Amino acid sequence: MTIIIKSEKEIAAMRRAGKIVAMILNKMVEQIRPGMETKELDIIAAKELEKCGARSSFKGYRGFPANLCVSVNEEIVHGIPGKRVLREGDIVSLDFGAIFDGFQGDVALTVGVGRISKKAKELIDTTRGALEAGIKAAREGARLGDISHAIQNYAEPRGYSVVREYTGHGIG
Repeated sequence: MTIIIKSEKEIAAMRRAGKIVAMILNKMVEQIRPGMETKELDIIAAKELEKCGARSSFKGYRGFPANLCVSVNEEIVHGIPGKRVLREGDIVSLDFGAIFDGFQGDVALTVGVGRISKKAKELIDTTRGALEAGIKAAREGARLGDISHAIQNYAEPRGYSVVREYTGHGIG
């Protein structure tokens, strides 16, 4: 993968797109509750994207039908929002991206629905720790493999593994 160095202006545009994604994602997280269908999250995303003058990075990409990915419990990634009803104790991963002024922001996070089990909280905490380990390894002169190595070395001693088929992508 070739990494293209961005200008200060491009980085500022990426930052604006990222802030839009974060704001919309926070609105979705605030509204997650037991009894809601996952498609309700897609409706929230669509409305908020329109308010911001942005568009979904996902909808229409290779035929993807939704504005975001919603993966519940055992779904690893890229779940399509639909009629699945969220229940107390579920864990939900939201993967959301937006395009604004020609640049993209993209974030994924996992949250609990209502009260979650100790094991579910441990999973969420471990993934957050693995992310932080990866960020810490992302330094000038480091290789992409250094980042994935840090993530794997954080997760595996805690009893978790990395799904190698879905280990990341570029953004910009």
